[in-house]
Amino acid sequence: MITLLVPGSIEYRDIAVRVVGGACKFVEAKDPDQFATEVVSAFSEAFNNIVLHGYDGVPRRDIEIRIGYRSVDAQTRELSIELEDEGRVFDPGQYLELPDEMPERGMGLFIIRSFVDELRYVAGPPNVLTLVKRCPHGERRSSPPNR
Repeated sequence: MITLLVPGSIEYRDIAVRVVGGACKFVEAKDPDQFATEVVSAFSEAFNNIVLHGYDGVPRRDIEIRIGYRSVDAQTRELSIELEDEGRVFDPGQYLELPDEMPERGMGLFIIRSFVDELRYVAGPPNVLTLVKRCPHGERRSSPPNR
């Protein structure tokens, strides 16, 4: 388990994204670049939503990020990311269907859902949003690749 505590401010997103991107390497996906891109994209949207919407009009507090990975079975691994915050409560269930016209903003949850296998939300305080991404095992490396 990797745990990171950052202030609930957009300036700390890049640090959190680097940690999440690094954690993706432990999963050993068959296509590690695609796996990392999808996880980081979903995580970035979730982080943005907390900062821009969850903490809109309320005192900004820290965001605790917990990253775990495990083997589900002989063929599959999964990475889970929990984001815990003290911001406003929201209902992700109200954002299940795409609108008829594509808005310039407000597509974050649709983007997140398109990149993860599971999305869970527990209203708080604290609020806990969990992103789960599964993938087939890649080949195990005995040493880092040469670049």
